Amino acid sequence: MRRSLIAAATACALFSAFTQAQTVVATSNIVVRALDRSINFTSDTTTSIRDMKVVTQAREDAASFVASNGEIRGAQFEAALQTLRQRLPEAQAASDLQLAEAILAL
Repeated sequence: MRRSLIAAATACALFSAFTQAQTVVATSNIVVRALDRSINFTSDTTTSIRDMKVVTQAREDAASFVASNGEIRGAQFEAALQTLRQRLPEAQAASDLQLAEAILAL
């Protein structure tokens, strides 16, 4: 009985460690992809984007958008998208995901 409890606890600990490792890998992959996709967009426009208060206030909404694969669209994120597309010609051709990743990369 005691051995089976120890074995079960060990199995749970190993599974938990594996799951956490997968989460870290997935998170780092998201960050790398975000930087890779948005580097061309942000390289020329980073300063002007940082100066836009509506964009900087939309970071949490942008994170939710990226994390939910586009299903969560907060009001601040929507306002930031509209502002970016109105003020920056480069943003008009970018997808919502690319813009969200660019906001997060600031």
